[in-house]
Amino acid sequence: MKKTLFAILILVILFLPQNMEAQCAMCRASLESSGDVKAAEGINNGIVYLMALPYILVGGLFYFVYKKMKNRSPEEV
Repeated sequence: MKKTLFAILILVILFLPQNMEAQCAMCRASLESSGDVKAAEGINNGIVYLMALPYILVGGLFYFVYKKMKNRSPEEV
């Protein structure tokens, strides 16, 4: 059971990034072919914003957990 679940997880990890790259390439190609530079810049800025926000939130969470673990006394461990 564990080996099957592990194999499925590996397959999902291997194939998922390729699908995301294809979607980004299609969006970029359609924006570049339209000739509207302002729209392309707006879409690119939106993608960066949507990509950066989860990293900032997760980084903040890890920072607070780190600070909490650092302030624990050795007797609590």
